[in-house]
Amino acid sequence: MTDFEFIFVFYALLLGLSLAELLSGFGRTLENEFETEAEERSFTIGWLTPLLGLFVVLDLLSFWVVAWNFREIVEVSPRMLLGVTAFTSAYYLAARLVFPTNPDRFQDLDTHFFRVRRTVMGILVTLVFAQWAFMISDPELAPLAMNPVAIGFTAILVTLMCAVMIVRNSRIQIVLLAALCLRYLVIYLL
Repeated sequence: MTDFEFIFVFYALLLGLSLAELLSGFGRTLENEFETEAEERSFTIGWLTPLLGLFVVLDLLSFWVVAWNFREIVEVSPRMLLGVTAFTSAYYLAARLVFPTNPDRFQDLDTHFFRVRRTVMGILVTLVFAQWAFMISDPELAPLAMNPVAIGFTAILVTLMCAVMIVRNSRIQIVLLAALCLRYLVIYLL
C-alpha cells in the first residue's frame, strides 16, 4: 500500500460520510414534505436549501478529484493525518448543516438556509484557501494552482460563495447558487 492509498482511504471515508449526511438530510426533508402533504400541513422546501446541497455535493467532488493531484507527494506523517482530519471534519460539518435535523420545525426551508448559509459557505471558502495554501507550498503542485485558468475559476468560485454569504434576496440567492453549480458542471464536463 502506498502512502497516498493509506491517507486517501481515510480522506475518502470522511468525505463519503459527508456525502451520506447530505443525502440523509435531503431524504429527511422529502419525508417531511410527504408527511405534510398527507396531514395537510404547510411546508415548503423551496429552492435555496436543495441548491445549497447540490453545490456542496459538487464542491465535495472537486476536493475528491483534486486529492488525486496530490498522489505523488503524499507521505504518511502525523502532520498529514492531522491536516486530513481537520480538512475532512470541517467538510463534514458544512455538509451536516445544509439540511436541518428536524425539517418539521420549519414551514419554509428557506428560513433554515438563511440561518446556515454563512457558516456553510464560510467553511467552504476556508477549505478553498487551505487547499490553495497546500498546493502553493509544494513545488510540484504550485504550477497547477498558479495556472491563470485555475486562478480565474477559483476567483469566480470564491466571489460567488462570498456573495451567497452576504446577499439577503432569495431570488438573487437562487441565481448565485445556480451559477455556483453551473461553474462546477462546466469544469466537470470540459
